[in-house]
Amino acid sequence: MDHGGTPVTDRAELEALIGTPLPAAKAKERTRLHELDRAFLAASPLCFIATADASGAADVSPKGDPAGFALVLDDTTIAIPERPGNRRADGFHNVLENPNVGLVFVIPGRGDTLRVNGRARVLRDVPYAERMAVRGHVPQLVLEVAVEQVFFHCSKAFLRSKTWDAASWTPDAAPRRAVIAQALERPGESVAALEEYYGPSYAERMY
Repeated sequence: MDHGGTPVTDRAELEALIGTPLPAAKAKERTRLHELDRAFLAASPLCFIATADASGAADVSPKGDPAGFALVLDDTTIAIPERPGNRRADGFHNVLENPNVGLVFVIPGRGDTLRVNGRARVLRDVPYAERMAVRGHVPQLVLEVAVEQVFFHCSKAFLRSKTWDAASWTPDAAPRRAVIAQALERPGESVAALEEYYGPSYAERMY
């Protein structure tokens, strides 16, 4: 459905509107992990992984674990463990068709992020799986990423959104998770039952 607006259709038009990157922004891309990248990865408990299938249909999935969950195997390879979830595995299905991935790593309280782009593969029986165990649970699958581009991204998005400013947090502004699940996903269950399901015990069942 077209709601109006003029499409921007070529690079020259886009750059005329937003400008071109400053030399420092253009030069910051690297193809290997620096020790500062490694330090950031060791402190990050959360990343977002963007994938697309062969047709270009895209997906972004959050992945989180204790800080340092993304295992650095060498200067051009990182691995991310798969944990129990809803079994959709949208990102994994995409990688089977199209290995190109984009990752954004976050440290709570920090505005800057680490961006990693590369080519991924889904692996099982990796020899380093034990190094990724949490609460005694060893991942059966990992997403191994061959790094092709890595750089730090500035904090403007987090500053504008006030993401880490607790005074701006309004977790009750949208319907509760149980209400959403009952309306859209599990209509045969009561909100009360879903409140219990998504309650304190939910965190105990993550692994």
